[in-house]
Amino acid sequence: MSSFLKLPIGLALATTIAVFSGCSEQKKPQAVEVLRPVKVAEIAAADEGRSLVYSGAVRARKQMDLGFRVAGKITERLVDVGERVKPGTVLARLDAVDLELAVRRAEADLASADKQVEISALARRRAENLASKNIAPQAELEQSVLSADQALSARQSALSALEQARNQVAYAELKSDVTGIVTGVSAEAGQVVSAGAPVISVAVDGEKEIEIAVPENDIAQFRPGKAVKASFWSYRNLTLDGTVREVSGSANTQSRTFAVRVSLPDDEKLRLGMTGMVTARTDGEVAAFSVPLAAVTEKDGKKIVWIVDKAKGTVHSRVVTVSGFADDGVRIAEGVKPGETVVAAGTQFMAEDMKVKVPGAATAEAQDSTQAAPQGADRS
Repeated sequence: MSSFLKLPIGLALATTIAVFSGCSEQKKPQAVEVLRPVKVAEIAAADEGRSLVYSGAVRARKQMDLGFRVAGKITERLVDVGERVKPGTVLARLDAVDLELAVRRAEADLASADKQVEISALARRRAENLASKNIAPQAELEQSVLSADQALSARQSALSALEQARNQVAYAELKSDVTGIVTGVSAEAGQVVSAGAPVISVAVDGEKEIEIAVPENDIAQFRPGKAVKASFWSYRNLTLDGTVREVSGSANTQSRTFAVRVSLPDDEKLRLGMTGMVTARTDGEVAAFSVPLAAVTEKDGKKIVWIVDKAKGTVHSRVVTVSGFADDGVRIAEGVKPGETVVAAGTQFMAEDMKVKVPGAATAEAQDSTQAAPQGADRS
């Protein structure tokens, strides 16, 4: 009786253990492969060399600082910045009272000189008459001739002084000699200025250019005649072919940069003062591919990048040849091709054939799982 009862209980226990072990095997989680997310960059087409980009302002090739040819007090200024002027346009005037008084004095001096010429001429004729009759000595005749000549010279001097005084009065008006635009005003009405001091600045119509400041480490790349490209913030789609016209022979004492002037072709869209960007290519450099600085690392003493195999979702290293640096990263001469994808950050964590999570692929997986979810729900 006891043995009969023990047998079913043992079988029951064995059956229970088998059931629980089966459940535990079904509930045992499967190992999930970890994908390391990475930041990637796609290799673009090779460039022609390192780009040198500097900004400057559009200016007229010729700009004149106009000033009075005489000193005096400004009584009125007739133009403002931005106004167009042409030859003969009066820009400003001086107080000409003293200058007009000088004209009157010169006129009086000329009148006096004219009288002196008449008197010396009468004396000369009288001396010649007396000398012809042997009444007066020859020395008296010579003296009268000399006095007459001196009177003529004094009259010519007085005439020149009068013309000069009249010119001084004309110089009291500052007139433009060119066609252009007023770009600056350096003096106002009521201010006393010296002769030649700048009063009005005028940008002459015609050729325009951009002046840029280039540091000494890049100035060797600029020379007169070098072809460059010019773009403008005001017109994103406007790009002009420029030419380096002039390179300063000395650096600015404060900024330690060299002034470079780039001539621009005539275009109706260009306005003085517009901000322009001058782009130049370095000379003597081979074509190369630009990658982020963090994409290049070192392995076994060689420069490498990690290439992403999008189909397999893995990475593998590749030796590359670095040719230099670009404004946005490193330039690679050999080792990569356009269209390939490289790891742009976190290269220190990479290993050969490591599974990675590429941003584009992750998005695709998420979309697939989203589309698959309703189907699974229907089956349940």
